[in-house]
Amino acid sequence: MAGVLAGMRVVEGSAFVAVPLAGMTLAQMGADVIRFDRPQGGLDAHRWPVTRDGTSLFWAGLNKGKRSLAVDMARPEGQEIITDLICAPGPDAGLFLTNLRVRGWMDYPALQARREDLIMVSLTGTRRGEPAVDYTVNPSLGFPMATGAEGSAEPVAHVLPAWDCIAGGMVVNALLAAERHRLRTGRGQLAELALKDVAAAMLANLGIVGEVVANGVDRPKAGNSLYGAYGQDFVLACGRRVMVIGLTDRQWRGLVKVLGLAQAVADLGQRMALDLSQEGDRWLARKEITALFAPWFAARRLDEVGPLFDGAGLTWSVFRSFAEAVHEDPDLSPDNPMVSMIHQPGVGMLPVPGSPVTFSDLARMGPAPAPVLGEHTEEILGDVLGLGSGQIGKLMDTGVVSQGIAPKRAA
Repeated sequence: MAGVLAGMRVVEGSAFVAVPLAGMTLAQMGADVIRFDRPQGGLDAHRWPVTRDGTSLFWAGLNKGKRSLAVDMARPEGQEIITDLICAPGPDAGLFLTNLRVRGWMDYPALQARREDLIMVSLTGTRRGEPAVDYTVNPSLGFPMATGAEGSAEPVAHVLPAWDCIAGGMVVNALLAAERHRLRTGRGQLAELALKDVAAAMLANLGIVGEVVANGVDRPKAGNSLYGAYGQDFVLACGRRVMVIGLTDRQWRGLVKVLGLAQAVADLGQRMALDLSQEGDRWLARKEITALFAPWFAARRLDEVGPLFDGAGLTWSVFRSFAEAVHEDPDLSPDNPMVSMIHQPGVGMLPVPGSPVTFSDLARMGPAPAPVLGEHTEEILGDVLGLGSGQIGKLMDTGVVSQGIAPKRAA
């Protein structure tokens, strides 16, 4: 089944989350994405989470649908293979994604000398080229100090690598924008971005920088409250916890109506001299609103609250652990058209998502498994670079490249 990017070939030299995510995103839209790694495996080859026998589920998750080339890039012959692959001819080739420390033979000037219209997207940690990951970017910009229980002093580092995820999408955007520019002008280019700049830009885009500069406010911790409006978690009679949102006027009116507390809310607003139809005033009265709502939730179970809220179209969710989400949420199962049960080599059958994006002119592409390290080495050398069997055999015999073998699927 062809995707919207069918025919495009992208070469990826990467580690961690953002660039592998970008390559996978392109692959799930139909591009031929070739990832190269050392024969012994790169930084991601054994990254947690892993199965009981050590197979990386991280690798399986972020490399779906790609082809894998195992090549010793420390040797001149390996460097030549990678260079030839990146700079291979063709209007849909010459596209390179990386967050590796590229110097000398694999930097943009060296590669551009081999293909003038090369497009290269390079992600660094900081704009100065220093290393950075989410767990260092977030502390430097203040997010952990604003996260956690109200009144607590300890920072809370978020488990979601948000800036990696956002940066991965920006890498895709940069590649496609540069490719459009090349189609119009015939010129390639180097596109560069830094993980910390992605986070710093969003800090300002969300108004947080302005809040500090214009208002002199250093946002405090607010627990699970939705900042600037009303959103709060509640414990039900069955012990489950739910999050309810009253951000917009419609959400707020619907919530108050279902709870049957319209008069009590009006009285509360009058006592506090606040207009609770306004988001900001709901934020100022959040503790009083929560105290008013809590008995309603404490008297009801999830099997009562869920259908009631869904029937009224409220914005809400139940809190789940990862395991509870996998077992309870149909959006993580084949009930969701995005998800299929497929066999991942070395792991077994898994529910695997394809692209979240659908295109009206094309059928949805199903997900494909991630390759075993070096699984496609021979076909890439032969089909893409045009090497003969004798040349490929010599490269394998001398250890310049290696061929991974996917384990056979159990009957």
